[in-house]
Amino acid sequence: MTLLKSWVSSANTANHPFPLNNLPYGVFSVGDDDPRCGVAIGDMILDVQAAQEAGIIGFGDIFDVPYWNDLMEMGPTAWTTFRARLTEILAEGSKDQADAEPFLVAQADATLHMPLAVSEYTDFYAGAQHARNMGAILRGSPDLPANWLHIPVGYNGRASSVVISGTDIRRPNGQMKAPDAEVPSFGPSKRLDIELEMGAIVGTGCDMGQPITVDQADEMIFGYVLLNDWSARDIQGWEYQPLGPFQGKAFGTSISPWIVTAEALEPFRAPTPEREKELLPYLDGTKDGLYDIELEVLMQPEGADKPTSLAKTNYSRMYYSAAEQLCHHAVGGCGMSSGDLLGSGTISGPTPDEYGSLMEKSWAGREPFTLDTGETRGFIEDGDTLTLRGAARGDGYTIGFGDCTGTILPALKFPV
Repeated sequence: MTLLKSWVSSANTANHPFPLNNLPYGVFSVGDDDPRCGVAIGDMILDVQAAQEAGIIGFGDIFDVPYWNDLMEMGPTAWTTFRARLTEILAEGSKDQADAEPFLVAQADATLHMPLAVSEYTDFYAGAQHARNMGAILRGSPDLPANWLHIPVGYNGRASSVVISGTDIRRPNGQMKAPDAEVPSFGPSKRLDIELEMGAIVGTGCDMGQPITVDQADEMIFGYVLLNDWSARDIQGWEYQPLGPFQGKAFGTSISPWIVTAEALEPFRAPTPEREKELLPYLDGTKDGLYDIELEVLMQPEGADKPTSLAKTNYSRMYYSAAEQLCHHAVGGCGMSSGDLLGSGTISGPTPDEYGSLMEKSWAGREPFTLDTGETRGFIEDGDTLTLRGAARGDGYTIGFGDCTGTILPALKFPV
């Protein structure tokens, strides 16, 4: 596929993240107006609610709420029909240009909000390089846990802590234990980290007790966002045995503002890697489950003029796909809902410049890295801004997600 031309001229350049090929879904407001659904096209946003009320889209009364869940629940046929109508409206030479043009809003004038109401949040641990690195750091061996090559390992997180890009994250307080201490201590996390992930958004759910195949799971995924699963490694390290992450992961998860649809990413499908051990048949699917999406992590200290690029990697580095994760999630009878968010797990490549967490980048703080400012870091300090970026690159066009950014605020004194 090549670049599709739009009458919105800013969408017609090879490196712009929001060409007609993309049409990602978000929620925005201008001034004191209420948040509403919008579609990014070039430097503009099409006000979908206003366009619908004017009779341009003609897709029923589903955009009178500030989230995309109502469309998600309608299923893949509706998703395709709606996206085709948007493409028809915004394409170069469209007969709808004069009617739709008044409903364009400059992105520069808009405030972006959560694009969906998150029903549940599950985070996986599905990057082999990251899992091996963590084993080497924490256990002295890169060997994977016995179950890792057989199932997508995950845990249930907190939907209430999922926030839109640009939301400040408060450094968490918690309980932790130094290796040489007899008892734990309480206070602000000293090993605050990020995790570079992709988030898959479930569009249509399945009933409790009803398993789904990998191919069915693939059809249920509405779209993808960038996801930063902020992690307090010292709190997590003390609490996670035997039941896994809890408070060290519950204080904040940031997502990028635009939902890039699975349909927009279809040309970028990539295969999962060759399996080190054959998966059980229920995890077999007929489609390539990953995507060729370039990813980057940046850090900008408070007062710095520009960020430092810490890592560049690719979503295709993952071992398990989102469809495999969703299939495994439901296979035991867990009902899945429209608006469920699945974190991929940290995405890392084979070399340090592809590591998707600071735990790996600094090897648990033992090998601090140097920023462009000359400052060194092992973990995140107060005032640091972390940004995730992602893009799929086609023939003369780019599919972007918008930055996933958060700034760390100091911990609150507790008790107050």
